[in-house]
Amino acid sequence: MAKRKSNVDRVYEALRRMAADFAFKPDQRINESALSEVLGASRTPLREALNRLVAEGFLTFQINRGFFCRPLTPSYILDLYEARVAVECEALRLACARASDADIAALSDYLDRMEPDYQTVTELEELLALDESFHTRLVQLSGNHELQRMLKNLNGRIRYIRLIDLRRMRDQAEGCAPGDVSAHRRVLEGLVARDAQAATEALRNHIEKRREQATEAVRIAFSQLYVPDD
Repeated sequence: MAKRKSNVDRVYEALRRMAADFAFKPDQRINESALSEVLGASRTPLREALNRLVAEGFLTFQINRGFFCRPLTPSYILDLYEARVAVECEALRLACARASDADIAALSDYLDRMEPDYQTVTELEELLALDESFHTRLVQLSGNHELQRMLKNLNGRIRYIRLIDLRRMRDQAEGCAPGDVSAHRRVLEGLVARDAQAATEALRNHIEKRREQATEAVRIAFSQLYVPDD
């Protein structure tokens, strides 16, 4: 049983990365036979992993047709951003009431340590990881494990578009890292003061600034997926 579970987990992790990075084209039907050969997996663990990804929103399933990659449209991305705002703002509201002074001080120290890297890192995946780490730590202070689970899911489903948005911001800034530690500091200031209204307003503004660029990011995504660079 343990070996079977381990195999399912291995296939799931590989498929999740592929789905998050749109290795499958949006709305593309998944060829299970080809995928089984690529991953070296039999039908049973593959099906279990695919069904798990359907439940998490990375894939869709149509009766009598099979599994499909999730869509990639402005409305779909806007839905994810709106969900992220709801999850993170509620978590921050709870953190203002529940987090200990020591935990808030630890988050402040973490932001101090990460700031030099945030401003100088050149790899976009590293920059995104730094940003996600701050937001994840922020949500952890709520003490609500379901909100943490929901944020992890949303981060995975929106990751591809966020990387495109970061690349666009970097190119517009002529190669500079498109970091925004100041926005994180405004959120943290509200948390330190335990001012839930000020903290959540700063967080909402920070996330929604990126949401406004969703349509352009989706357009760029389609050009990359269907007209790849030579």
